[in-house]
Amino acid sequence: MAAESVTSFSGKKTAEIVGITYRQLDYWARTDLIRPSLTDASGSGSRRLYAYADLLELRIIKQLLDAGLKLESVRDVFAELRRLVGDDIASANLVIEGTSVALALDDGQLLDLLKKGQGVLNVMSLGQCKDELDARIVSLHESDPVQVAVGHHPTSIAR
Repeated sequence: MAAESVTSFSGKKTAEIVGITYRQLDYWARTDLIRPSLTDASGSGSRRLYAYADLLELRIIKQLLDAGLKLESVRDVFAELRRLVGDDIASANLVIEGTSVALALDDGQLLDLLKKGQGVLNVMSLGQCKDELDARIVSLHESDPVQVAVGHHPTSIAR
C-alpha cells in the first residue's frame, strides 16, 4: 500500500493563501502561536512547510484579528480551543462580541475562551421551546376529549 501524500505549502504560499504577510507568518511561528506541522525552520535558509490544517488555523487566527481581537487574546483563545476541542478546531463554533469570544457547545452552552472555559450563557433554541410547549399541551390534554390544535395561538383552539 502506497503512503498517503500530504500537500505541503511553503511559507510564502501559506501567507498568500491565508491573506497575511510573510512577516506576520514568520512572527507567529517564532513566537509559537502556530508552528508548521510538516517542517519547521531549523536555521538560516531553512524552509517551513505547512499542512492544510495549519492554513485553516492561520485563517481562523486572521479572522479573529480582523474581528478586533488583540494578538495576545487570540493566543489565549487558541490555547483554550486546543484544550477543549483538540485538533479538530474547524468543528468549533465561536461567538464573538467585542473582545469576548465564546465556544458554542452542541448542548447550547457558551464557554468563555478568555476565562479558561467558564460558562457564560446558554443558547436557547426557540424551536425547541415551541416543541416542548406543544408536547406539554398534548400531555396535559390527553384525557380531554376536545381536539387540541398544537402549534397555534390558544385563541385558535376550538372547543
